[in-house]
Amino acid sequence: MIDTFAIVAEILNGYALNPRGLHGVVHWARVMENGWKLAEITGADRDIVTLFALFHDSRRLNDGCDWGHGLRGANLAMRLRGSHFELDDARFDLLYRACEWHTEGTSDPDITVRTCWDSDRLDLGRVGIEPDPKYLCTDAARSRAIIRWADKRAKADYEPAIACTWNVPMDDE
Repeated sequence: MIDTFAIVAEILNGYALNPRGLHGVVHWARVMENGWKLAEITGADRDIVTLFALFHDSRRLNDGCDWGHGLRGANLAMRLRGSHFELDDARFDLLYRACEWHTEGTSDPDITVRTCWDSDRLDLGRVGIEPDPKYLCTDAARSRAIIRWADKRAKADYEPAIACTWNVPMDDE
């Protein structure tokens, strides 16, 4: 069992950006749901997909080009491993690699890593970019139906129910 509430609380203790901004909690929640939907098709490890969604942008310093933010997020996951979640070494290595390379990665031998990367890339609509199948790593994510589904949610700034459980105040609260 992964306690997303406790992990999000810990992430937000050192989060440098607006928690409800472009790379904040609503994005994490959509990436999580994107990943779960893809995992049903790809067979990816759902726990790793869940943790990736939380950690991949958790240590961004800005909303623009922020080289190294994936590695910083992976290192935060390493610090919280054992106290906030459990993964054996092989599964943790996948999570770490997925976080570290999610911006630059184009191919990986593991379907879970590729599913993580696609779950993030399917949320590009929030910044006005429709996901391009040539930059997606799985057949499932390249599906026109999946792209339309994810892009519609991203462009509408859809907030998944799980984000509400994290008790992050609205911007004006």
